[in-house]
Amino acid sequence: MGIDPGTANLGFGVIRIEGGHMVALDGGVISTLPSDSPEKRLSHIHDSLHKLIRWHQPAAVALEDLYFGKNVGSAMRVGQASGVAMLAAARNDVECFTYTPQAIKNAVCGSGDAAKRQVQRMVATLLGLSEPPRPDHAADALAVAICHGGSAGMREAAAAAERSPVRAVS
Repeated sequence: MGIDPGTANLGFGVIRIEGGHMVALDGGVISTLPSDSPEKRLSHIHDSLHKLIRWHQPAAVALEDLYFGKNVGSAMRVGQASGVAMLAAARNDVECFTYTPQAIKNAVCGSGDAAKRQVQRMVATLLGLSEPPRPDHAADALAVAICHGGSAGMREAAAAAERSPVRAVS
């Protein structure tokens, strides 16, 4: 499961590795109301992610690492959302991994300098989708999942899958 953290809109994306390719299982956005208090927003994110993790039982949770730009307030909120996501994973005994935006772009597009639209088009291509996933936060979360699913992440997910019982989704 990949997560694009944020308190207003947190993107999530779930992929499955089948043989040599990846398949999208789920993706979307957990949105909160700007009028809600910060603690209520974080509680909603935690509860929603906790349910998603219990439902999908991912082998791992991968998050986009916090990017520190000029807006310290925004960076703080992203950090809070990341912490809540890690807590939801820990409460479900799922290991977390973080990746920089450059590592994600490199894993998906082969270049750490790839443009946002290029990443979204490659996410669609890699997952066999007819068009880039919407909304953008969900596409970004799927890119995080792809990053983790590739190379070392694929080995980690396979090892974790061997330790966990397989659950059929109907």
